[in-house]
Amino acid sequence: MSTQDAYAKYGYDQSPIHFGERPAILVVDFQKGFIDPKYPTGGSSLVESAVQSTAPLLKLAREKEIPVAQCVTVFHPNHRDLPHWKIGVLEDCVFGSEAAEIDERLYHPDDIFLPKNAPSIFFGTRLASMLIRQGVDTTIVTGIVTSGCIRASVIDSCSYGFRTIVPRECVGDLDEQPHLDNLRDIQRRYAEVVPLATVMDYLTTSLGQAA
Repeated sequence: MSTQDAYAKYGYDQSPIHFGERPAILVVDFQKGFIDPKYPTGGSSLVESAVQSTAPLLKLAREKEIPVAQCVTVFHPNHRDLPHWKIGVLEDCVFGSEAAEIDERLYHPDDIFLPKNAPSIFFGTRLASMLIRQGVDTTIVTGIVTSGCIRASVIDSCSYGFRTIVPRECVGDLDEQPHLDNLRDIQRRYAEVVPLATVMDYLTTSLGQAA
């Protein structure tokens, strides 16, 4: 993703991030409360496109026995663990609710499942220790929404020292402009934003030979 703008002259986006040798796929909040049109935050065409693009990536990863970690944003029914979010639908995302279920097109029982109650897939979860224990050096971040939980997850992934890759077709948002703005900004700072085809090719032919 090109970032030829004012940031470039100050040295941003100067160091490309290459794929490593031990990837994991992170799937952020592809849950029905954010996808199904019957919920106030569902029905986005950008989100639907991201779901459809992520499905073949997960299928390939599972075939290659690459770890897949899925999270949903979910709370206790009494909401005592609900932070001061400004998103009303989160009150519906309680344990056992349909809103907290992973979309059937992406669900697999062998995936790692992580409940979270903050934006990042890492915050307050056991993800980082699990990835480190498995020797993971590269995270491939997918999910929704780009301007919120994806950005937060990418920042934490970078902070933990993982090579962080974002397949652009596999993340979505409710509005195209914040989606594009945040992809551009995380490319400047924290991650490599690449076409899905690049990730699929890496998993298929280049895994174990990357720089």
